[in-house]
Amino acid sequence: MTVSDSYPHFATRPKPHADGTLSVTITHLEMKRAPSGRALESPGSGLAILRIKRPTAPFYRFLYNQVGARWLWYERRAMSDKTLNEILSHEKNHVYVLHHDGDPAGFVELNHRDKNETELAYFGLLPAHIGKRLGPWFLDWAVRTAWHTRPKRIIVNTCNLDHPKAIIVYQRAGFRPYHQEEKTISDPRQSPLWNTPPE
Repeated sequence: MTVSDSYPHFATRPKPHADGTLSVTITHLEMKRAPSGRALESPGSGLAILRIKRPTAPFYRFLYNQVGARWLWYERRAMSDKTLNEILSHEKNHVYVLHHDGDPAGFVELNHRDKNETELAYFGLLPAHIGKRLGPWFLDWAVRTAWHTRPKRIIVNTCNLDHPKAIIVYQRAGFRPYHQEEKTISDPRQSPLWNTPPE
């Protein structure tokens, strides 16, 4: 299914069905050309982006849970440390952490396994740093970094569980929707894992 730039409004979070499932609309986006303009200016001082070459599972889970809890990120919560470490230790999987005055403010995970495309696997800010104009700047940095390996395209996906402005931010960065799919998932909030406070 090919979609145009007129996509469903993403501000409405679906309510769970009677059987405890959620209906999720996933939009896949791509960028086929590297940005040609100047990089966005830093929104402030005290910002640093560092690559964590071999992040430990506990540190990664801290980032993942802090960033993704309100958007119901669940896949990596359910992974064993062994499986997660296999992903994180892969030489083509790069994790970068944004720091603001030394405090972790967000992270991005770039998957370079396919030489023809780079996947922006995860991207987001910790709750305390949302609303500080960091998102567009950090995404611009991530996109330009993703193009360093010269892929044919960069891909990312978002869904109606994500921040309502996520799709808009991705499009402003140069991504365009190319596919949309519907799926049904078990409401992760009903899992025992969700009752464990984020690290």
